[in-house]
Amino acid sequence: MSQAVRDLEPKALWNHFADLNAVPRPSKHEERVIAFAKAFGEGLGLPTEVDHAGNVIIRKPGTKGKENAPTVALQSHLDMVHQKNNDTDFDFATEGIRMQVDGDWVKAEGTTLGADNGIGVASIMALLASTDIPHPPLEALFTIDEETGMTGAFELKGGLLHAKYLLNLDTEDDDELTIGCAGGVDVTASGSYANEPAPSDQVGHRLTVRGLNGGHSGMDINKGLGNANKLMNRLLMAGEEHGVRVASIDGGGLRNAIPRESVATVLVPSDKAKAFGTAIGELADILKQEYGTTDPDLEVELTPVDVEGPVMKADDQRRFLRAVQACPNGIYRMSPDVDGLVQTSNNLARIELKDGSYKVLCLTRSSVDSEKMDEAMAIRAAFELIGATVDFAGSYPGWTPKPGSDIVKLMEAIYKERFKEDPHVLACHAGLECGILGTNYPDMQMISFGPNIRGAHSPDEKVQISSVQKYWGYLLETLERIQ
Repeated sequence: MSQAVRDLEPKALWNHFADLNAVPRPSKHEERVIAFAKAFGEGLGLPTEVDHAGNVIIRKPGTKGKENAPTVALQSHLDMVHQKNNDTDFDFATEGIRMQVDGDWVKAEGTTLGADNGIGVASIMALLASTDIPHPPLEALFTIDEETGMTGAFELKGGLLHAKYLLNLDTEDDDELTIGCAGGVDVTASGSYANEPAPSDQVGHRLTVRGLNGGHSGMDINKGLGNANKLMNRLLMAGEEHGVRVASIDGGGLRNAIPRESVATVLVPSDKAKAFGTAIGELADILKQEYGTTDPDLEVELTPVDVEGPVMKADDQRRFLRAVQACPNGIYRMSPDVDGLVQTSNNLARIELKDGSYKVLCLTRSSVDSEKMDEAMAIRAAFELIGATVDFAGSYPGWTPKPGSDIVKLMEAIYKERFKEDPHVLACHAGLECGILGTNYPDMQMISFGPNIRGAHSPDEKVQISSVQKYWGYLLETLERIQ
């Protein structure tokens, strides 16, 4: 399967992508991919270093005639989001991504593909290994842990890079030039609840929400996609009328992925089981209508199971479900200054509830730092009212646009010349590392671009082959014309 990918054009880029995708590289566990990148640079005989955080920096002189051109930093992150469908048998810790070509797209078998940000990494590798591509002096910066905290960008010290320009190769629409982005903060609510023995004469059920599209909690938050945790909460609240008692909830995954699935184990009185099933079925039909356009494969399944162990005390259950219902999710505010830009949002990403304790994970984003914290405080308020402890962590700044910078004007002009249309020059709602890097490199001019990637952070992730070719040619001409 990877051979079909290796045969694609440009072969240098796709072969490096295939090599990279053979290396397990989840966020927080990047030891193997750091070693891979280090060995790659050293194998080319280029100056290579790994900083204290694990970021890899490889330097390459400019080609003939461009030795004295301004140095350009090429930046992408080494880690990838590890997500798979529940019915996919795959071990991210030991297996390489199983890629396949489907028409004009490359995708993976039931898992994330790693095009985010593997295509960027592979592009930089191809440039470093090239012998016939004109380019100025290059500083390749491969950061770590972008997806779950941007640790690499935070830890990169000033003075390591000397570039005038930084090209971040980590956006997902080939007609866009991104010159600003949102900041973010991780919000975690945790607490305990009273258990009690399962009441007698009860019937156990497993309630499952699945088939949602999911997606990137920044780039896709404006699409109105279903959130499995919020839908599950609606179902459980509807079940309260029929005496439902919750034993456990397991919904969602990573903070930066819109949750696709949630599973709850519950008990209901045997004399209300039929009415409970009817109520769930009726609400499921309503949800399928509500989300028929955005999530046409939504499924709600109620299955009889044996439920062992205690259930959540009724009063605690009532408070918890209402706190989740009150928790903001999706768009909080659109930008009043930039047409179509989500300014502030929240993703209710993960709910874990079992054995007397619970944890709720959110990622709140905004291009306005004060508003980001305002929404985080709204989440805190909802959960502190039920006695939860709410922590903020991993806060990172946004990236302020500079539309008049030299690199923006150059790349905008090149795009118009090559493609006979204007690019979309914009800020995005995703978190990019440029804002963080800019704190230690305030004079470095930055821009972000990339090929068409769809479904990032979900098992539906795919990258468009023709778009990669478009992006690659655009990148090469940009490097050639930097003087």
